[in-house]
This record gives sequence, C-alpha cells and structure tokens, in this order.
Amino acid sequence: MKAVVTRVNSASVSIDGAVHGMIGKGFLILLGIGPEDTPALCRKLAEKVLGLRVFRDENDKMNRSLADIGGSVLVVSQFTLYGDVSHGRRPSFIGAAKPELAIPLYEQFLAECERLGFPPQHGEFGAYMQVASENDGPVTLIVDTDDLR
Repeated sequence: MKAVVTRVNSASVSIDGAVHGMIGKGFLILLGIGPEDTPALCRKLAEKVLGLRVFRDENDKMNRSLADIGGSVLVVSQFTLYGDVSHGRRPSFIGAAKPELAIPLYEQFLAECERLGFPPQHGEFGAYMQVASENDGPVTLIVDTDDLR
C-alpha cells in the first residue's frame, strides 16, 4: 500500500458536484493498494500514518501528532499511485490491485482509522472525484508499506 499524506488546513472530496467528505485541520490521505497488500499491512500503514508527528508545536517544530491537535482525516482511494511511467508517455496501471482485493483493504483502512480514534471522511472507491485541499506548510509525505515490512 502507498499513502500520500498531506498536512492540510482543510480538504474536501466531491462526487458529481456534491461534497462527499470534508475536513478542517488534519491529513488528506491518498491511498493506493497493490496486489501484494494484506490486512496486516493495512493495519500497520494506518497506525504509522495516524501516528506521524508532523504538526508544529509551540517552538515551531514538527513534533505534534494528529491526536495532539484534534485533527481529522480525509481518505481518497488513488489507484494511480501504482502508475508505471517507465515506458512511453502513457502510464500503465497493471501494478494496482484489482477491485476484489482493493475494495476490502480500502474499507479496512477506513475501519482502522475509526478504530484508532479518527473517524474518516472519505471518497468513494472507483468514483470520479474532485479533491480540493489547502496544504499546510506544505508538508507531504509518501508512506509505502514496502518500507515497513
């Protein structure tokens, strides 16, 4: 699994022109799922991401967590994180998990966020979505379960 985690002042996801999920200060998480991903890796990724200490403290250091600031989470599925651009100019997405694997893991990630105390706002798996965000910092991290194994 891959997560692009952006510290935001606000973020929203819309589907067919209607806001589907919206948060204030917190994390916008773009979540990609690969064919080798497992429920255990999903749990590990959620714990890692939601525990990151990237919010500024009173000394202007990135030392506070999502829990410390009372932040929120917006999760958007993003199969294009597994896009391969190594050949030609048109990306190949064969490295992304098929929906029969990806959907349950996406739903598990949402459940893990809830379990960890951050009921997520979210997009809709497979939908055409518009994502808006006001990045804070900007601070954006890529967390890949390949690095957590």
